[in-house]
Amino acid sequence: MPWTSSTTSWRTFEILCTEDPSDTQQAFSTRLGESCGYIHGNADQIPNYGERHRCGEPVSSATAESAVDQVISKRMVKKQQMRWSPRGAHLLLQVRTRVINGDLADDFARWYPGFTTPGRVEFAA
Repeated sequence: MPWTSSTTSWRTFEILCTEDPSDTQQAFSTRLGESCGYIHGNADQIPNYGERHRCGEPVSSATAESAVDQVISKRMVKKQQMRWSPRGAHLLLQVRTRVINGDLADDFARWYPGFTTPGRVEFAA
């Protein structure tokens, strides 16, 4: 959203620039700085949805979410011979996330101090 000179935007700017900011203003300013830092630090990772849309590329994760919902719902129905419990599905997804993020080996090393890995293993998402 581009900067406008609307009354609300200008008032926000005046509040941020006061010489003696309140605790609320300082907290807001801190959070705003953290948000700006996050966006600046991750700019190359944040997709340009407008550009993607213009190129005919998907701009949502609905397709992937739908596929995940189908797999999970199939595994959780009572007719399924090897079905998942809600707790089991939750734990399986936690482990899978740790594997994809590359954090599972660190967890094992923390839980079992003698645990070693032969090296980083890449897994398909």
